[in-house]
Amino acid sequence: MSVASRPIHHFDEIQSLHEIPTPALVCDLGMMLSNIARMSTLAGAAGVSLRPHVKSHKSAFIARRQLDAGAIGLSCAKVSEAEAVIARLDLDGYAKRVSVLITSPVVGAVSAERICELAARCDLSVVVDDPTGVDELAAAADSSGVVLSVLCDVDVGLARTGVVGAPGALRVVERIGEHSSLDFAGVQGYGGHLQHIKGRAARIEATRTATELLGEVIDAIESSGHPVRVRTGGGTGTSGIDFELGVLNELQAGSYIFMDREYRDALGSDLEGRFEHSLKIATTVISANQRDFVTVDAGIKAMATDVDSPLVFGHENSVSYEFFGDEHGLVTNSPDHHFCRGDRLELIPPHCDPTVDRYDFIWLVQGDVVIGVADVVARGCSQ
Repeated sequence: MSVASRPIHHFDEIQSLHEIPTPALVCDLGMMLSNIARMSTLAGAAGVSLRPHVKSHKSAFIARRQLDAGAIGLSCAKVSEAEAVIARLDLDGYAKRVSVLITSPVVGAVSAERICELAARCDLSVVVDDPTGVDELAAAADSSGVVLSVLCDVDVGLARTGVVGAPGALRVVERIGEHSSLDFAGVQGYGGHLQHIKGRAARIEATRTATELLGEVIDAIESSGHPVRVRTGGGTGTSGIDFELGVLNELQAGSYIFMDREYRDALGSDLEGRFEHSLKIATTVISANQRDFVTVDAGIKAMATDVDSPLVFGHENSVSYEFFGDEHGLVTNSPDHHFCRGDRLELIPPHCDPTVDRYDFIWLVQGDVVIGVADVVARGCSQ
């Protein structure tokens, strides 16, 4: 099964994981589908809707699997990301109208106009954290003849975006109410700073504090006469905690489909960490002339480098990887194992989301068998 439209040299001849040109991004399809099913089951049991984040995979193929598994819609970080995925879903003949939430505030008339154009192709919602932003969206919606669904973005401690406290939220919500072309749908409270806190007890405490901030804002908004229908936020690292606290009715988790070293180090065997590492970087030993280490063909350009180095899958506790330049990595030999020229290794990426954005497609495998590829259609879509 091939799920790519992009031509790949000799693709039809590549049937085994060991034949894939490296470095390459590889996903075990069975593991990924298991992760998708597990999160869907957990969310359903908690009575919380799942709106997974496209920024983790940037793939229409994977988005469709999430939707088919029960997700009510998609979260997209940027407008261009949503445009790319919706366009590909349309091209692939996906019959259902997709619900999409843009999770970052937009600025200016041009961006607001793009949002209104996209709203004609999907059920679109957008967040805002400033009254001026409300006016920009309303002006574009008036001109386009659409009614936009708008959420108030609330800062729950990350301090990246969002109104600070109930007074700021009320100003935004009241401004939304002044425009007939806008519909106040609810609030977003995303705690990105919570996702990688080590130790579940510490993560619970911090998440409870953030959720209390969001709850205070929700109470103030509803006391002013505005129902808060949507309460969206959360992530992979706090998913189980968010379910337990019961304030959010939508979860925006994304990394659970792949996982990475950052989550592995933070979550360990906690409930939130019990997803399989479906995503790897395939790499080849290209030089083995040194006694203590070998050189592989995956370097800085092959993965995100914002956190720690990758782990060598299957040898996590015995060998280590070090960046060795743009195109190369260093993998140590252990007393019990010396790698040889031509050996294939798999690396658990340090941070899955930005690593995916470095590749045009993801190889899909089942064990050692190549099933197909999934285009990263929203690669580079950060506008």
